[in-house]
Amino acid sequence: MVANQGKEFEIARETAWCPGCGNFGILNALSQALEGLGLKKSEVLYVSGIGQAGKTPHYIHGNVLNTLHGRTLPTATGAKLANNDLHVIAIGGDGDGYAEGGNHFLHAIRKNVNITYLVHDNQVFGLTKGQASPRSDQGMVTGTTPQGVTLEAFNPLATAITLNAGFVARSYAGDREHLSRTIQAAIQHEGFALIDILQPCVTFNKINTYQFYRSRVYDLDQEEGYDRTDRPSAWAKSFEWGERIPIGVFYQIDRPTLGDHYGDLVKTPLVRQQPDHQAVQGLLNQFRIG
Repeated sequence: MVANQGKEFEIARETAWCPGCGNFGILNALSQALEGLGLKKSEVLYVSGIGQAGKTPHYIHGNVLNTLHGRTLPTATGAKLANNDLHVIAIGGDGDGYAEGGNHFLHAIRKNVNITYLVHDNQVFGLTKGQASPRSDQGMVTGTTPQGVTLEAFNPLATAITLNAGFVARSYAGDREHLSRTIQAAIQHEGFALIDILQPCVTFNKINTYQFYRSRVYDLDQEEGYDRTDRPSAWAKSFEWGERIPIGVFYQIDRPTLGDHYGDLVKTPLVRQQPDHQAVQGLLNQFRIG
């Protein structure tokens, strides 16, 4: 059960998630963030793929575009270019985004698409019964790694900072206020904004639990002297994982977005632009036979 939040972004009472799932905290924080920004549901588009995280848009009022596993970001890119007036929020899990969607993750950062990307990071494939994901810690035993994960866990924050993403953050599903503030900051940022959200999976991940995170997370904003515009420092901080785990905005800069390179073409939603019928007919004529 999920309690309804606000009015415009009311959320569903029934979901398919396990009791205690970290997705509930993310759903509530997202609703709170959107209400706090004063947005209307007609101004927001959720894009998701496959997985428990990908179900999130099903449980909150708004426009939803579901796509294929790992294909959330290219679909969100097309939607943003077609209608720049929309706040496009891409949503997926660490499996969806860093495994199947890993190549799209890299290039969305390079292009600096003006979208917000929320990754529910529970370090397993939750929908398909807890197999290891790219984010699983070394040694973690799962159905697909009975001897323990042998590979080092993928570091999305270090990757994003290396590629000079404009907004790189981490938050925690168990801290709704922090997550809500971080989502608001990501939406207000002009450019690609990543939030990797630490999300306990109470069914399949018995290591990265609420207790595990509560005893370790700390807020970078409360660390004296931390400069989120200092790229080398942000990159080094992204590798801190163990007894202390930082959350907050690691890195933030301004640089031209993908839309900026297209100029006036994307400033007005395509549906409001007048088509050039002569140009379209010219293209069709190229494919005529005989």
